Amino acid sequence: MGKHILIIEDDGNIAELLRLYLEKDGFSVTIAEDGEAGLIAFEQSRPDLILLDIMLPLLDGWGVCKEIRKASNVPIIMLTAKGETLDKITGLEMGADDYIVKPFEVGELMARIHAVMRRFDVTGGSEEKKLVFDNLIIDMNSFELLVHGKRIEAPPKEMELLYHLASTPNRVFTRNQLLDEVWGFDYFGDSRTVDVHIKRLREKLENVSAKWSLKTVWGVGYKFEVYGEK
Repeated sequence: MGKHILIIEDDGNIAELLRLYLEKDGFSVTIAEDGEAGLIAFEQSRPDLILLDIMLPLLDGWGVCKEIRKASNVPIIMLTAKGETLDKITGLEMGADDYIVKPFEVGELMARIHAVMRRFDVTGGSEEKKLVFDNLIIDMNSFELLVHGKRIEAPPKEMELLYHLASTPNRVFTRNQLLDEVWGFDYFGDSRTVDVHIKRLREKLENVSAKWSLKTVWGVGYKFEVYGEK
């Protein structure tokens, strides 16, 4: 059975255009026209991915994203008519996995949908994708982040970034390397995307262990440092 996508978009023409392309590509689709309806549709349909407009009636996209993140790590791509960096960063801080600015090419959006889903759907592979450190387990097979044995909510992109860094302890990655290797597509040169995700991870991992840390290498980038290892 094909993956299910929830579109929360108040512009009926855009929503129907997206439905047409998505159904042609084998997805099933649910459409909600305002934020409150979007939350209801999310509860009822439990989609595999959400396309979420920011400027919505009743409850805006940021509010919808915040509520969904309380219950689920489902991938969210935000659709916005605003191109300002602040709006993009706000969406990422709320837990969105990607954003695309209107007007957009449908082909680009479809490529991003497939890219996000490929990175999220790791359970079908035979490769074990699980890293264990002191007081920390990063399990990409179940997309679970365990701190002191307790599950911590982390959106897919945060999980992917942490796993990527921790897979090669003590290696320094530049922001551009992380954009290329984790996001897998051009973020229009906005390296602050990485900074936002690192900030959110640090808030969750602060003082978890004295044996490792998520470190900034000033003027270069970031690394997952394991003490006592070269």
